[in-house]
Amino acid sequence: MSVVWVLLLAASVAVAAATGRVADLPAAIAESAGRAVTLSISLAGVLALWLGLMKVAEEAGLVRALGRLARPLLRLLFPEVPADSPAMGAMVANIAANMLGLGNAATPFGLKAMEELEKVNPHPGTASDAEALFCALNTAGIQLVPASVIALRAAAGARQPADVLGATLLASACATVAAVAAAKLLRHLYPAPRGASGDQRA
Repeated sequence: MSVVWVLLLAASVAVAAATGRVADLPAAIAESAGRAVTLSISLAGVLALWLGLMKVAEEAGLVRALGRLARPLLRLLFPEVPADSPAMGAMVANIAANMLGLGNAATPFGLKAMEELEKVNPHPGTASDAEALFCALNTAGIQLVPASVIALRAAAGARQPADVLGATLLASACATVAAVAAAKLLRHLYPAPRGASGDQRA
């Protein structure tokens, strides 16, 4: 990350020198820094509000309810994972939390799911089809409440920051379908290593 910031700063200086506006650079840097602080403070308040509401929804059982709805679909998507495996429960909780925009709550479930999927992986050390598919789902998962986007829009002064709910749901649904299709199709291009031993790795 440090390299990225250095490159951005170097590019800014180079562009300013090329356009003859080096004198304006210090003022622009100070102004941008001030805006960043203002945005961060306003964003923190809005995020605290939305994450608090989502935490209430989690405590009220909404995550569990979404999990019950998602479980049958996950059994179809992951036929190689036993229905009683802890991995299935962790995946259900992860996807349900992500649907509500609870990224902090979803992360531990995602890590637990990958850990449990590795235990049933016939080729340890090589990502199984189930692990690849879950990674794709976790990355492009459907989001019902995009708390971060709403917070950013509110901090930027949007009159109706939550009016992106429909567009976000449609976009994330399309991304999820594309992710599942890609994982299912590409599995044939990258078959599992032959043999029962996990020593052979792709």
